This record gives sequence, structure tokens and C-alpha cells, in this order.
Amino acid sequence: MEFLNKILKFGIVGFIGMLVDFFVTWLLKEKLKINKYIANSLGFTCAVINNFYLNLKWTFQVSGNTNIFFIKFILISVVGLALNNMFVYLFNERFSVNFYVSKALAVLCVFAWNFTANNYFNFHA
Repeated sequence: MEFLNKILKFGIVGFIGMLVDFFVTWLLKEKLKINKYIANSLGFTCAVINNFYLNLKWTFQVSGNTNIFFIKFILISVVGLALNNMFVYLFNERFSVNFYVSKALAVLCVFAWNFTANNYFNFHA
């Protein structure tokens, strides 16, 4: 039950992060006319920082030296970012899916990687 609770909390944090990600991406891409992949990366980065702190304190309830957790979280997230951009590219450029739909699909695809890597290699007890 604890494992399912972690997945649920991670999903809620991820949803909040997705809202941050989409808002920042939309702002940069649509309003400031920044390249869609740069906007996507910056939106993703803002969400990662937000998600780190929420997951640290709420999902995994970790204390101690947070620097090590943050470094691992960033490394896991960099892989997640590469996967995210790859999926956005595939869905948007190759399959002509709307950019924001592509971004949502990418978020769903990367969720499994992010949870598994953080649960087993970063925030494990």
C-alpha cells in the first residue's frame, strides 16, 4: 500500500509539475516566440525544480543532506528531458500531432522512467 501511495503522490506532484511545465513552455513559445525545443526544455527544467522539492518533502519524506538527492534528481531528470524532447519530436514532427498534445504524450511516456529511477536509485530508504 505504501508503494501505491508513493506512486499516487508522485503522480500528483507530476501533475503540478506538468502545469508549471506547460505554462512556462506556452509563455516562452507563444508569447516570447522562443524556439519550441528551448521553450520545452526551460519549461521542463522549471517543473523539475518544483517537483524535486515537493517529492523530497511530501512523496518520499526524505531528510538529511538534500544536495546528494538534488544531484541525483537532476541527473535522472536530464535523462527524462532527453526522452521528453525525443517523444515531442517524434509525435510532433514525425506523426504531425499538435505540439501540446505531443508534449502531454511525452510527459506520460517519461513518467515511468522518472518514478522508477527516483524511487529505486534516489529516494530509496
